[in-house]
Amino acid sequence: MAPRSSWKGFLQLSLVSVPVRAFTAHETAAEIRLNQLHRDCHSRVRYKRVCPEHGELTSDEIVSGHEYAKGQYVVIDGEEIAKIRKQSDRAVNMAGFVKSEDLSSIYLAGRTYYLLPDGVAGQHPYALLRDGMKEAGVVGIAQIVLSGREQLVALRPVEDLLTMSVLHYAKKIKGMELFAEELTEELETTVEERKLTSTLIEASVLSDFDIASFEDDYIENLGKLIQMKIDGQEIVEAPDREEPKIINLMEALKRSVSEAQAAGARKMPPSVKETGRKAGNKTGRKSSSKKKKTG
Repeated sequence: MAPRSSWKGFLQLSLVSVPVRAFTAHETAAEIRLNQLHRDCHSRVRYKRVCPEHGELTSDEIVSGHEYAKGQYVVIDGEEIAKIRKQSDRAVNMAGFVKSEDLSSIYLAGRTYYLLPDGVAGQHPYALLRDGMKEAGVVGIAQIVLSGREQLVALRPVEDLLTMSVLHYAKKIKGMELFAEELTEELETTVEERKLTSTLIEASVLSDFDIASFEDDYIENLGKLIQMKIDGQEIVEAPDREEPKIINLMEALKRSVSEAQAAGARKMPPSVKETGRKAGNKTGRKSSSKKKKTG
């Protein structure tokens, strides 16, 4: 079954409109949910919607309202909200573009959507916008009404699709100056320390990075724990690596560089290693023949 879109509207950039649909990019099916239970009898804890005058209520008996004075409410109907919404509320109103490196990841709020063209009419302008953003290396900054709130979003081209990620407004981000006092001022580092650190970083670069190779071990281990409890097995604490004791920073850096370089050599494809050996042998034969000639 094809996924259902969670939002439908259009991208609005100046006089250009692109009809689009938004689909949530995150998969939640793999999550393991834990319910709240009464500690003594293990009965499920349930939350009920209760009116102090009429008792428990069903969903169709509940409306939304705003308390404008103590104990005084005005009821707001969903259809009334729809009437006051402007046509632009159904648009991703693009303010413009910024270079990718100019948008700090600290503003990402954790919700991302895939944007797809809605119908044949949207295909052509969608492709033009996507390819133009790719070529320019830019991110689109826009505002959109989602879940009844105006959200700030970033639009990025990812392979053949445009994605829309919700951003925190700047006022929602704690200022970095609040944490400045945690850092030691005017801490000096040596040339050798900086060189070793750079070498360690270079040796640790993931040249064959594949994000699909990273999995959520917590979910897997939680599933195993649940099965062990069902089977009545004793739960034993999982062994963990002993935390390294850093006595001397330079020594730690040197050992880290050595280990990272060794790990990099192990990860090197066999074809590359073989090419190196052949090159070495070839050089060796040439030098030995020269020696014979000279002798």
